[in-house]
Amino acid sequence: MKSFIKAISIYVPSVKITNQDIALKFPEWDSEKIFDKIGIKQRYIAKDDEFVSDMSVEVIRNLTEEYSIDLSIVDYFILCTQSPDYQLPTTACIIQDRVGLSKNCAAIDINQGCSGYIYGLSLASSLVSSGNFKNVLLVTADMYSKTIHPDDKGNISLFGDAATATLISTEGEYEIGKFTLGSDGSGAENLIVKNGATKNKKDDLTQNLDNYLYMNGSAIFDFTAKNVPVLVEKNLNINFLSIEDIDMYVFHQANTFMLNFLRKRIGIEKEKFLLNMENYGNTVSSSIPLAFKDSYNKNLDKVMFVGFGVGYSWGAVTIFKINNDD
Repeated sequence: MKSFIKAISIYVPSVKITNQDIALKFPEWDSEKIFDKIGIKQRYIAKDDEFVSDMSVEVIRNLTEEYSIDLSIVDYFILCTQSPDYQLPTTACIIQDRVGLSKNCAAIDINQGCSGYIYGLSLASSLVSSGNFKNVLLVTADMYSKTIHPDDKGNISLFGDAATATLISTEGEYEIGKFTLGSDGSGAENLIVKNGATKNKKDDLTQNLDNYLYMNGSAIFDFTAKNVPVLVEKNLNINFLSIEDIDMYVFHQANTFMLNFLRKRIGIEKEKFLLNMENYGNTVSSSIPLAFKDSYNKNLDKVMFVGFGVGYSWGAVTIFKINNDD
């Protein structure tokens, strides 16, 4: 049985942080320097009392209103997040209750980051293709802003918070093709929050940087440069396509320097490569659907999604526009 993307909606919090706002706190880090370095002008972050469950509820409401979807049809709910409300219970169950999903609907969290949308789609697509489920709701929601040290101007400038909701079904606008996935845990410590789970307890010392997000930018760049071109080639091959066949490439919106480097190395035409982080920043698992949403109604016949990052982990999938005139 085939699986399809039927609908996508997005949500961003109300708090907007501009480069000018950041430059006021870090005068040596002026707004033009931020834009030139990472290609971002603004980003949205969650309020102090706003959490992943709240963003998820909002984006699901957006989905139901935008597409007139009755949530009673959803029989499996997947939340992809690295910012759960609690260590336990699963945040997906909390959301299930708050939005009124059926009690016969499964609800799980998956902990995955920048490749999370691809991983979540692979699970949702498999559930639908199995014939056991008809409508799977995939929500991505991350708020790295709550894990960044207040003096970490680089990561404050880079990351934004957002949530997306995708309905994967037995029918829809885009047929989901074959997936290419991978992981390499040897790079785990290059993008990590060391404290706060069961191995290392979080303390109240703001000077303890292990309580906050750490990113080894050069190591992440090297990993990406090595693995992403191979990933794209493998997914083209498994879907029996050439690089020219794809109408739009939607990569995880990591930073514009890295994305332009990858585009040139792979040989993708500039017009076929979507950059959409100028006003949102790096929104982790939400970056791909957030970017694609802006192009959703442009009659793109073949689109490749490419995710990569924390883990290390990576994934790609090609989707195919359904011609409803047939």
